[in-house]
Amino acid sequence: MKKFVLLVVPAMMLIAGSTLSIAQEPGQSRLDPAKAEASRKYPRITLYSVAWCPHCREAKEYFTKNNIPFVNRDVEQDAGAMAELTGKYKSQGVPVIVIGSGKDEVVVKGFNPESFQESLRKAQGKR
Repeated sequence: MKKFVLLVVPAMMLIAGSTLSIAQEPGQSRLDPAKAEASRKYPRITLYSVAWCPHCREAKEYFTKNNIPFVNRDVEQDAGAMAELTGKYKSQGVPVIVIGSGKDEVVVKGFNPESFQESLRKAQGKR
């Protein structure tokens, strides 16, 4: 009887643990309503990154500080993001920033504020 109980408890803990991790996943970040209107002036911005990359961190901090909405795709955590990065965007490095979507997207490899702003202006001109 004890063996049965010992087997059931770890299995239940695994099930409970997976349920908790699903419930605790962060949702989409929300902007302050006052800032939300201003953020609509931006096209969709997707950042392909990894957690340990200083240039990726710089891009995230820049976007956050300047209230620029973006979607972060960590290529070490998301196999689909890695497939897009290496297949569609033909890159082995990060950060890669995609501004816009479809035929109007502008792809920026690497990050510095000046080149990002220039690429953003180019993408906004395509809208």
